[in-house]
Amino acid sequence: MGNASYYAVIMAGGGGVRLWPLSRQKHPKQMIRLWGERSLFELAVERLEGVFAPEQILVVTVAEQATQLQALCPQIPTQNYILEPMGRGTAAVVGLAAAVLHKRDPQAVMAVLTADHFIRNVAGFQQLLRAGYAAAQDGYLVTLGIRPTFAATGYGYIQRGAMLGEYEGVCAFEVRKFKEKPEAQAAQAMLAEGDHDWNSGMFFWRVQRIAEEFEQHMPKLAGVLHTLEQVWDTPEQQPRLQELWPTLEPVMIDYGIMEKARRVVVLPAGELGWNDMGSWESAFEVLPTDENGNIILSEQFVGLDTQQTFVYAHETDRVVVGIGLKDLIVVDTADALLICDRHDAQSVRKVVALLKEKGYTCYL
Repeated sequence: MGNASYYAVIMAGGGGVRLWPLSRQKHPKQMIRLWGERSLFELAVERLEGVFAPEQILVVTVAEQATQLQALCPQIPTQNYILEPMGRGTAAVVGLAAAVLHKRDPQAVMAVLTADHFIRNVAGFQQLLRAGYAAAQDGYLVTLGIRPTFAATGYGYIQRGAMLGEYEGVCAFEVRKFKEKPEAQAAQAMLAEGDHDWNSGMFFWRVQRIAEEFEQHMPKLAGVLHTLEQVWDTPEQQPRLQELWPTLEPVMIDYGIMEKARRVVVLPAGELGWNDMGSWESAFEVLPTDENGNIILSEQFVGLDTQQTFVYAHETDRVVVGIGLKDLIVVDTADALLICDRHDAQSVRKVVALLKEKGYTCYL
């Protein structure tokens, strides 16, 4: 199964509002089944087989999602679920997982992974998991960069510097700079320069090493984590977590640690078939289309002259009919219907905010 001190930490607490109305607070993006029989969370666990045993996989999520996630992947031990009382950003999530692992195994190396991304090339991904472990053993903080395929404005970027070595056949480059989501012109320039990767939000490091960075750059969080590590797996765990967690400022690991840390390297990943499923539009990049460029996930759809359109409809007592549709997203659920221009799919996030504002919380 690989190294006994290597652990995968899957972050699985997100809401995935841009895939509304299928993705809801109680049934978020990582639980959706668009990919046949398995959800994104099940696929995320499945692609770890052969590198991590189930007891080496930890899942960080929120209490209301834990039961459903456990039902999807019962092979992961219950004590490997770390429950956040509320979202406090990825720095806190990663820090808590590192503290729990440090208590169990001070030599641990952790891979920080996501529950809601799609990766087609599993063999390539597993090679990166092995390379990340090897680089982390050398004391590096390792980030995984996705080789860009277009000038995306929806991702942060990582600028590569000199090549520092090779691990498991994968080149590791020093990180010159993390860059926030760019404007279109800056994205074009970075793509043309050829030395930038998309920031995947996946990382590798020794737990001891990341703890040192927390102490230096986020001392308040480090203090809370130290306290929680002391009481973890004791009767004090829950009361202390409930008391301390709300006092934390929500901070992303990228801003809190990675942009300031020393000895950071990036492993550029090409040919992964990676997609963060950030909107309904991204379905066109990962799901097969018919001869008219449509993705029809419905047995009750009847279409005339319909092209480049995504339809999801699973209400068995209702037929959905489309005439002359082009470049649309249609998602029909029991209590909500979404119809939008496929090129405006990012605006679903704004609609969710509007529903909240208008008090339609039962639809969220």
